[in-house]
Amino acid sequence: MLKHRGFPGRLPGTDFQFTIRRANPRGVTPITRRERYADRKPADRRADAAFLEALWEHFGDAPFERGNLDAGRLSWLFGREVIPAQEPFDPADYEALLQIDVAAARASFPEVFAP
Repeated sequence: MLKHRGFPGRLPGTDFQFTIRRANPRGVTPITRRERYADRKPADRRADAAFLEALWEHFGDAPFERGNLDAGRLSWLFGREVIPAQEPFDPADYEALLQIDVAAARASFPEVFAP
């Protein structure tokens, strides 16, 4: 499992996790698309925006390996702002390639891309 050095481990001052420390010995947690409903808590929305901002600063629009990025946090963005960068895509693979869909990310989180 690739460890993304320099990537923030969590949202500062909260328990919202962005990375994992080690591979799961019982198997890889698959990435699944989670629905974001309008009544989500503001803290959850801030965590999504901060995670997307960290992805953007760390990788830009280039494909990146899932590695030690938290599957739960990725799942909130998966299928919208973060999309598979390879076919076939295995959601339960630490080496799976992902990519930011810049147009969708700008539409959903304009504050991340503000100058």
